[in-house]
Amino acid sequence: MKILYGVQGTGNGHISRARAMAKALAKIPSVNVQFLFSGRPESEYFDMAVFGDYTLCRGFTFYSYAGKIDRVKTVLNNNIWHFRREVRALDASQYDLVISDFEPITAYAAKRQGVPSLSISHQSAFKHDVPKQGQNMLDKVIMRYFAPTQHSIGLHWYHFNQSVLPPIIDLASIEPTSSNGAILVYLPFERLDDILGVLQPLDMPFICFHPDCHQATTAKNVSVRPLSKTTFQEALVACEGVIANGGFELPSEALSLGKKLLLKPLNGQFEQLSNVATLDMLGLVNTMETLDIDAIHQWLNCSESQRVSYPDVANALAQWLAKGDVDSLPLLHQELWSQVVFPEHVNELLSDFWPSHQRKRAMFNMQLSAFSNKKAKQH
Repeated sequence: MKILYGVQGTGNGHISRARAMAKALAKIPSVNVQFLFSGRPESEYFDMAVFGDYTLCRGFTFYSYAGKIDRVKTVLNNNIWHFRREVRALDASQYDLVISDFEPITAYAAKRQGVPSLSISHQSAFKHDVPKQGQNMLDKVIMRYFAPTQHSIGLHWYHFNQSVLPPIIDLASIEPTSSNGAILVYLPFERLDDILGVLQPLDMPFICFHPDCHQATTAKNVSVRPLSKTTFQEALVACEGVIANGGFELPSEALSLGKKLLLKPLNGQFEQLSNVATLDMLGLVNTMETLDIDAIHQWLNCSESQRVSYPDVANALAQWLAKGDVDSLPLLHQELWSQVVFPEHVNELLSDFWPSHQRKRAMFNMQLSAFSNKKAKQH
C-alpha cells in the first residue's frame, strides 16, 4: 500500500500526531508512506527526521497576533491561485490512499484525481455531534471545505456517543522521571514579552517554549527555550503542570501524563474555544480568558492534577489502515474506547449527567451555555 500523508503545518500538534503515525506505519512492511507538509515556511520546521524524504508546499495558513486570530493578515498572506497550482502539480494518482490531517493540497488533489481519501484529525470530530463553542457560519464552511475527503476519522477526548476515536499521543519513547517542580508554558500565539510579564512576578520556576526564542536564555524565574521536540517532551514529562493555549495535542499529552492544566484559548478560534470549554466542563482543566496573573496564581495554589489513560491509538490505526477495511471502523472505535480510563470524578459526571444520549446532549449543552454566559459576563 502506497500512502500520501498530508499534514497541516500551522500547528505543532498536527506534526506531533503525524510523528506518532509515522512511527506506527513504519513498523508495517507492506505500507510505504510519503509525507507532505504545508502551512508554514520551511525554516520553521524542526525535528523532522522521522518523516524521511518529505515534501513541502506553501498551502494555506492562519495568522494570529497577541493571542487573537488576525483575519486580515490571514486573508492578505494566502494566495488562492498559488494554492490551485500546487493542487494541480501534485500527482496523487500513484498512491492507493491519501490521508489528510487538515491538509488541503493533498485532500483536493485526491478529490480532483479520484484517489481514495481519508481525514484523520481533531477537526474531523467537529463534523459530529460533539460540543462546540463560538462556531459561526465561516467556521462551518472552513471545517467542511478546507480539506475535504471521502471518509473521515475524528479524534477527541471523549466519544460523546459519536464515531470518533481517542487522541493520538506521541510519548511512547519518553522515559518517566520525577517532577522537577517547574511549570511548562507553551503559548505560541501570545507575545513573549506579555508571557514574561505575567510569569516573572510569581514565585515559581517556569520553562517557556516559544517560536520567537532562537537561543536558550533565562529571564529571572523563567527559562526561555527555542522549539525542540525532544527538549519539549523531556520538560513535559518532568514538569509539575502545563499552561497552554486551547489546542488538542498538548492537552492530550498532559492529561495522559497526569499533569495539571491551565488553558487560555486563542480568541476567535472556535476549535480552541470548544476544546477549552469541553475540558472545563469535564473537570479536567482550569481556564483563563486572558493572560491573568491572578488566575495563574490561584491555579498554582489550588488545582490538582488529573490523569486520563489512553490506549496506543497510532498503532491500532496503522494496523487498521493496512487491512484496508473501512467498514470495520466501529469495531476499532469500540476496542479503543473500552481501554480509556478516566478519573473517578469524570466517570461520576458522565454517569450523573448523561444516562442516555438524549439527556447527555441536553445537559451538556445546558451546562456549556451557562459556562459561556458566565465567561462572557466576566470578560
